[in-house]
Amino acid sequence: MMTATEFRSLFQNGLNKQNAGLVQLLGLCPLLAISNTLVNALALGLATMLVMVFSSGAVSGVRNFVPHEIRIPVFVLIIAALVTVIDLAMHAYVHRLYLVLGIFIPLITTNCIVLARADAFASKNHPLHSMVDAFAMGLGLTLVLVVLGGFRELAGQGTLLSGINLVFGEEAKQFVLHVLPNYQGFLLAILPPGAFISLGLLIAAHNWNKARAEQRAHAAIPSPA
Repeated sequence: MMTATEFRSLFQNGLNKQNAGLVQLLGLCPLLAISNTLVNALALGLATMLVMVFSSGAVSGVRNFVPHEIRIPVFVLIIAALVTVIDLAMHAYVHRLYLVLGIFIPLITTNCIVLARADAFASKNHPLHSMVDAFAMGLGLTLVLVVLGGFRELAGQGTLLSGINLVFGEEAKQFVLHVLPNYQGFLLAILPPGAFISLGLLIAAHNWNKARAEQRAHAAIPSPA
């Protein structure tokens, strides 16, 4: 059984202390390449999170039966099988979005954060703990993707949820939010350099918030008499 303290610790690590996008700086390929709109970012984030959760559970389940020398190839094989399932499902049910995301769905197989959590955590812990850890890590990465995608889309096009019709059909275009009407757009924001700049700003904001929290905690400690 997992205690409330363990559960809270895993989520704190995944969302803040060891956030893949802001702290560990893993999985930057999708962060920078596909986060030009909120919908694209959310879709890839959710796909990555699903692969992480089920691959971590599978790795944890077979960890005692896999020789140490071949653990990495076995882990990659498990991840690749799950990515194939996600890839085929998206191809079948959200084909237009699948065409936009393109090669970045299969590339989840080689995403550092997926293999890193499988090897560093899932291969050493109980399946439940491993799946919760993977969910927290995947959620942390997805939130960074969503914030980055929303910021870049807003700055680049003045909209939010552009492309939602790729998932729910043409009638879903009514849900696109035109936050900045008659906005001419800022091309840099949706190009690769805009991704680097936006991610740098997010990392700087996270580090600033962390430093502030440490200062407040230090100030709260009473001085020795």
